[in-house]
Amino acid sequence: MDIQVAKGSSSASPEYALSAIQEFSASENPSSFLAVNEGNSYFTLPGRPGVIVYRPAGDYMVQFGGPFAPDDSYADLLQAFTEYTRRNDRKLAAIQLQKRDADIYARHGFTVNQVGASYAVDLTTHTLAGSRYMQLRNKISRALRSGLTIIEADYEQWQDGVRDINTRWLPLKGEGARPLEYLVGQTGGEMQKHRRLFIGHIEGQAIGYVSYSPVYGTNEGWMHDLSRRLPESPAGVMEAINKAAIDVFCEEGVPWLHFGFTPFTSLSEDREVQGHSLGFKWLMHYLWENQVVYPASSQLAYKQKWNQSLVLTEYAAFPGKSSAEGFVNIWRAANAM
Repeated sequence: MDIQVAKGSSSASPEYALSAIQEFSASENPSSFLAVNEGNSYFTLPGRPGVIVYRPAGDYMVQFGGPFAPDDSYADLLQAFTEYTRRNDRKLAAIQLQKRDADIYARHGFTVNQVGASYAVDLTTHTLAGSRYMQLRNKISRALRSGLTIIEADYEQWQDGVRDINTRWLPLKGEGARPLEYLVGQTGGEMQKHRRLFIGHIEGQAIGYVSYSPVYGTNEGWMHDLSRRLPESPAGVMEAINKAAIDVFCEEGVPWLHFGFTPFTSLSEDREVQGHSLGFKWLMHYLWENQVVYPASSQLAYKQKWNQSLVLTEYAAFPGKSSAEGFVNIWRAANAM
């Protein structure tokens, strides 16, 4: 690719970032399409293909994933971006690193810890048959009997319904709830053409939707991203929409359906990286057990309904020592506080 940006530049475009995550999929990050969210910034180097994705938050630059880059420029980008943050009097925190990223960051002096996991279903062997999934099948059936119709929708035709759902969905999350950003996807905008949208409606009124983002790399497929519904929608509407999408994906031969990152879940001693922080490890377990920052258990319960067959550990990293302040700013970048 032809890089037309100066050294240390943050002037690359979302289109350049998209080409990087499509071409350089070695990190196998199932959430990589979030790199092209509106509001992101991009760091590049001349003569070094690839990109680093980040957002400022407080005194930090919060990096999303590792460098989306080939092996011969990965470390150069990492080192240059670390220096770039220092030159700009900022600190660095990285989130949603994959295992390969985590090992490289640890070798470059970062403290790296588990921070959660992402989950995926192998659609080539997927089934909801058997007693294990009876409750899920019954829930979907009840939603369909309510008059629910599910379609794969054109966003432009249904955008008013999507916006109405977005507006009315947030109060379901509780008083003071904010819509998450950065670590979740979006609808609309220039990148909408790359996503897929499945709408549940009753007599033409949209009552729920699931937006799916493309996943590149070895485990290519689609990621179940945003899922929202009206407060008065029938029970099971989200499950029914996702089941309809799975049926379409299976007919198309899509190999994997990913469910994205869930913080604080599937923490395991054997997945920690050498040199990890014991204090940060304790904090992740505390946040899982107490659910004070994010409702991880309910999110995990939804994902486990679908017979997931792949669990990918995700990591956070900080230059030198781990930082509780840095972790707070990760959540600030995500609009969670």
